[in-house]
Amino acid sequence: MTGLNNVTILTPQTSSDQTTSILAARNLGKEVQAQQGIISILSGLDLDVNRGESVAILGASGAGKSTLLGLLAGLDTITSGEVLLNGQALSHLDEDKRAQVRSDSVGFVFQNFQLLPALTALENAMLPLELKGINNAEAEALQILERVGLASRVEHYPRQLSGGEQQRVAIARAFASRPQLLFADEPTGNLDQHTGEKIIDLLFQLNEEQHTTLILVTHDIRLAERCQRRLELTDGRLEPML
Repeated sequence: MTGLNNVTILTPQTSSDQTTSILAARNLGKEVQAQQGIISILSGLDLDVNRGESVAILGASGAGKSTLLGLLAGLDTITSGEVLLNGQALSHLDEDKRAQVRSDSVGFVFQNFQLLPALTALENAMLPLELKGINNAEAEALQILERVGLASRVEHYPRQLSGGEQQRVAIARAFASRPQLLFADEPTGNLDQHTGEKIIDLLFQLNEEQHTTLILVTHDIRLAERCQRRLELTDGRLEPML
């Protein structure tokens, strides 16, 4: 198998004036309108994540973990406070500029895989590279799919792949352009335990190889213990776990 070290792939841009923090939330709040009135999901939440750090966010079902992830990634709008990604205040950017920031810096792995059904495994993995205008997107995508063990499945569509294979494609897509920051939202939630363990091993291995900052949302304490830092979301705020 040809490793990623033998391929010229994009590397994150760094500079001497960058701080150690890649992501920060300040007094973050999120409210939604419901039949019974306004519901506060997050309130006064603060967070700092350093470059290269792995952080697990745990919490009960319905605590707002996925909502928090969406806010931190700029996929959802905040009600109050601010999120800063690489020092940029996301609320000051319009949707097109937020999308550009995500394309430049962020990768995602979701519980439901979120593959495009009309695209093959190869085309799904190529997508972030093509959005960046990378000329050799196909070659890069082929290498990362080989790296995740799917060299023989590149022309298959998501419906032709098992759940574990679909998540491998999602991981390949997430790491294809070497993001600075990776968000993983319950990445093993739809997988059996054996397959889930293999997927997590792969996720952490690639994360270590690429020196990516990882924010992992999970309800699984065993999975969270593989991260350097663990935080619990409760009553709309984050608290450190020992």
